[in-house]
Amino acid sequence: MLNEFKGFIAKGNVMDMAVGIIIGAAFTAIVSSLVADLINPIIGLVIGGIDFSNLYVVLSGDVPAGSSLDAAREAGAAVFAYGSFIMAIINFLIIAFVVFMLVKQVNRIKDATAKKEEEAAPAAPAGPTELDILMEIRDSLKK
Repeated sequence: MLNEFKGFIAKGNVMDMAVGIIIGAAFTAIVSSLVADLINPIIGLVIGGIDFSNLYVVLSGDVPAGSSLDAAREAGAAVFAYGSFIMAIINFLIIAFVVFMLVKQVNRIKDATAKKEEEAAPAAPAGPTELDILMEIRDSLKK
């Protein structure tokens, strides 16, 4: 059973998946930082510094007027935090767009590399066509 497990782990698909997950986690940190530290502040400047994450409606409980979402939650109030949901949607759209642009660039580079390799590869010699083979068989049968 141990040898079977070793064989399973050593398969290329499992190792490729593990590497992909590790790289994906590191890439997630980079993209999250890009969005949180570079893109969101620019969007905040464009829309006038509005921070959606503190928009909420108090469903029950007493909360002083103008309190932040964290203060309302600490006061024990039941809150409908729709602003956090809006920020999650905005962050998702930004991250999805950034990943789309990165994948698009990687595919463009990969296509350019494949095109160069294709041009550099010598052309395969053309073999006989089906018609040539049939004509050769016909001529052989006539003899």
